[in-house]
Amino acid sequence: MTISIAHLSDPHITTGMLAAEPAMGLSRALGRALALEPQPDCVVITGDLINSGRPEEYPALLEVIGRYPLPVYLVAGNHDNPEALVDACRGTNMLGGSNQAHYSVDHPAFTIIVLNSHVPDSPGGRVGESQLEWLDEILARRPDIPAFVCVHHPPMPIGIPFLDALRLADGDALAKVLVRHTNVARVLSGHVHRSITSGFAGSTLAIAPSTYLQAGLALEEGAIPHYFPEPTSFLLHLQVDDAWITHTVAVSHAAAPIAGYGY
Repeated sequence: MTISIAHLSDPHITTGMLAAEPAMGLSRALGRALALEPQPDCVVITGDLINSGRPEEYPALLEVIGRYPLPVYLVAGNHDNPEALVDACRGTNMLGGSNQAHYSVDHPAFTIIVLNSHVPDSPGGRVGESQLEWLDEILARRPDIPAFVCVHHPPMPIGIPFLDALRLADGDALAKVLVRHTNVARVLSGHVHRSITSGFAGSTLAIAPSTYLQAGLALEEGAIPHYFPEPTSFLLHLQVDDAWITHTVAVSHAAAPIAGYGY
């Protein structure tokens, strides 16, 4: 049996006259994931679900994902409003049935663990000591089952100085928790609107690109990445024998099937 997780990020859903393009980007990415054979076991969207933190943007998000036939798990980002996200998702399993923006979901073959790195009025992130203690306990519960730790802000520098200043402030503390456990298959992040992979805390950090706009590769100090309408894609984390492999799945410029849903 093939086990896989589709990893999307940063759709930036909004309302009003600018709403169509980000909504279409997310819908197209979800449709591409649905057309994969075999279909993924679940979809994780690693934050910046909406654009402006306004509660009325969440119904627009649910309009896109509410009828999706695969499990979808949502992560809060700096553009989100965690309290409004929880309210909008009541009665669904998009937060694992939790009434908090950090939660875990046990699948038979893997565990999804979601951290909330949102800091009010800040583009940077932090998870805090209480979430790290909770994470330590969750990882210890199923030590032989692969776990995917999902957090919007990357927990380490990625070589783009402008974005490195906005990363997870307590990434080192997160690493100290993760290295105590051998079952962390991947750390899944977003935030930087680029596909990036690195070793981290004895595991692998996988940062998914945006389903909307991508950030420039601004490597020099003081350079601003800006946003570009580059081709969109998402990551597919696939178990092959005893290893986890990450594939990039092209979306917007792909001559590939896009499945419809919810119509």
